[in-house]
Amino acid sequence: MNFKIDVDMTPEEFRKVMGLPDIASLQDEMISKIKEQMEAGVEGYDPLTLLKPYLTNSVGSVEAFQKMMLGMMSQYNSSSNDKK
Repeated sequence: MNFKIDVDMTPEEFRKVMGLPDIASLQDEMISKIKEQMEAGVEGYDPLTLLKPYLTNSVGSVEAFQKMMLGMMSQYNSSSNDKK
C-alpha cells in the first residue's frame, strides 16, 4: 500500500499548526552577535561551540516529530487492518 500526503503550507503556517514558537527575532539577534564576534576577531571563537546547544535540541525535536508521525501511521495501519 502506498499513500502520499501533500500539504501546502508556508513555514509560518506549519510552525503554528505544530505549536512551535516564532523565533525569527531570536535568530536575527543570534546572527548579529555571531557576525559581531567574527568581525571583532575574538580569539578562540568557535561557532560550533556557540551553536551546539541549539543544534542538539533541534535534532531532538526532529526525532520527536518523526516518532510522532510514525506512531500516527502505525496506529492508522493497525486500525485499518482491524476493519478487514
